[in-house]
Amino acid sequence: MVLSERETMQDRLVRAAAALAEAEDVAGVRTSGTSDKAGRSDKAGGSDRLGASGGSKGSTAAGAGNGAASAWSHSGERPDWAPPPEDVETAAPAADAESVARAIVLRQLSMAPRSRAQLERKLRQRGCDEQVAARVLDRMTEVGLVDDEAYAQLLVRSKQSDKGLARRALAHELRKQGIDQELADEALGQVGAGDERVRAEQLVAKKLRTMRGLEPDVQARRLAGMLARKGYSGEIAWPVIRDAIADLPEHGRD
Repeated sequence: MVLSERETMQDRLVRAAAALAEAEDVAGVRTSGTSDKAGRSDKAGGSDRLGASGGSKGSTAAGAGNGAASAWSHSGERPDWAPPPEDVETAAPAADAESVARAIVLRQLSMAPRSRAQLERKLRQRGCDEQVAARVLDRMTEVGLVDDEAYAQLLVRSKQSDKGLARRALAHELRKQGIDQELADEALGQVGAGDERVRAEQLVAKKLRTMRGLEPDVQARRLAGMLARKGYSGEIAWPVIRDAIADLPEHGRD
């Protein structure tokens, strides 16, 4: 189920990237800026890589969905929409600041869904102007590429299913990714006390299979530590641990 949710999110990113490219004619803007650069490149011996190729709408949208690995053409030239060099300050002078920021964001989103705060941090690390970053992210939000509500819902479902995290640990993950408290609370509403109990039982049963032969107090201590690290309260953890250990045949009475 989690896998299909991730695939759905990735499909959504691809469609949103295509909508953004069509609405703003990203490739057209970038191509119009390459003709002058191409002339300068000829004079300079063709050293300007950013101006070496003219992109298209299709390549822009496809690149956002297929990831950085598909960014290069068979000729080895950088596509027009492709992300800039790591250091924005060393990019070609004619590069448009918003196009650079947009390319950075699209590359990040092509790898995995991101929260707005994560993207803001990445743009800040890459030296992008704060006002430029805000305009780009606002536009990405309008077309659905950046959606903190959907991101929070997906993060809670995946972390609870894959890692077995309880609400307390999930809340920490959401705060770490910069999710607004209201959105975080809404996403955490998916996980009830009953769900936590069931997940804790599954985690304990799996862990106990690797702890056969140990004394009950040793098993209990290690299980409690494991559940605590995943955010489970003592009210949930100890009854689950006690029942699981008591049901083990090795601890049964003769």
